[in-house]
Parts: sequence; C-alpha cells; structure tokens
Amino acid sequence: MKTMTEFKPGETLKVTLAPVSRLDLIKYAGASGDFNPIHTIDEEAKKAGLPGIIAHGMWTMGNLGKLFTPFLEKGFIKEYKVRFAGMVFLDDVLTLKAELAETSGNDLFFNVKAVKEKGQEVVKGSVHFRLYDAV
Repeated sequence: MKTMTEFKPGETLKVTLAPVSRLDLIKYAGASGDFNPIHTIDEEAKKAGLPGIIAHGMWTMGNLGKLFTPFLEKGFIKEYKVRFAGMVFLDDVLTLKAELAETSGNDLFFNVKAVKEKGQEVVKGSVHFRLYDAV
C-alpha cells in the first residue's frame, strides 16, 4: 500500500462497503446515542413520510472518514467538512472515495464523497490531512 507521502494529485482512496444492514444502524444508534426511530423502526420511518428506515448521516460520514485510518501513523485529519446530499437506505451499497486535489508542504487536500450504486452522491465534502513533521 502507498504511504500518504507518495500520493499525487488525482489519485484516489476508494472502498466499497457491504450493503447497509439494520444491525449496522442499530449498533450505530447505540454507540452514538441517536435513537431517532426513523433509523431503526420501519413503521416510524413510514409515519415520517419515508419509504423505510434511513441510515444516520453521521454513520455515512464516519465511514467515509475511515478511508484515512491506514495513514494515521503518518498524520491526522485536521479538518473534515461534508454536506449531506441524499438519503441512505437499507441494502444500499456505498462506494467511498477520497481524491487528492492538491498538496502544500505537509498538507494534503482531498475531495471526498459517498456514492450509491447508481451514482447518486449522498455525502460530499473535503478533508485536510496533515502529515506529521519528520523527527
């Protein structure tokens, strides 16, 4: 695997997740404390006008941030900004992408997005990754 220092603008980090499961969302609700029933109970989601339960936006955002986990020995996420652009439902398959837009010294700037199977972007934003100074 490449190290973060070897990345060039235009190169991409990418992973495709397993289909979203009810168990994923129940676990996230417990971990986050977000027990809004539109995320776990079909009837409540339908009462709210949704076709079914939806994933927590922060669940999707958190998964997107995990693209950088393998590189945390060499740096850290200094800034992470996203916009929620669509809903994620049970059984959706998301592809997470981070494309290096530019570098400046120890700073790497990525455009990030989570995309559903048919190409709909559901989260998009940016990550500023800072490499540690060499010791």
